[in-house]
Amino acid sequence: MSVTPGQASPDFTRRSDDGRTVSLAQLRGRWVVLYFYPRASSAGCSIEAQRFEAALPEFERLGAQVIGVSTDTEARQAAFRDRCTLSYPLLSDGDHSLSRAYGVLGTLGGLLNMASRVTFLIDPDGAVAWVHRSGNPLTHVSSTLAELERRAASAAGRTGPAVQDAADRAGH
Repeated sequence: MSVTPGQASPDFTRRSDDGRTVSLAQLRGRWVVLYFYPRASSAGCSIEAQRFEAALPEFERLGAQVIGVSTDTEARQAAFRDRCTLSYPLLSDGDHSLSRAYGVLGTLGGLLNMASRVTFLIDPDGAVAWVHRSGNPLTHVSSTLAELERRAASAAGRTGPAVQDAADRAGH
């Protein structure tokens, strides 16, 4: 069953591609962009990962930690990170438990037990605020960033820096 907005986000503690421990509980107080992707180093996943990397300063400005997850091994994740020059953590879900907990495990292109391309925006209290299901790696990141900007501005009472920055970009 898939996790939906308003539900508590399933907790996890995992070792990332660079050996560091990443725990959702330790990220309380921050927004978390938890994105699942089907296969490290595939064309679409590489595009998506590099777009998240390019937008990372914007996500960080809004107080968000980006984390990528696939069912690939840690070694494959590390090679993917190096190949795409990524600086945010990638988590291996080789046992599929994280993909199952979030309801994203399925079949893709005839291959069983692969994560679907789904992003969960988790609020600072640990609840799922938004879920984006998209097969398009070209628009996935921009949609996620726009939603985070909207939610961060709303949480800041519409007076936060995200609203001012958006107004500046619009020429106001």
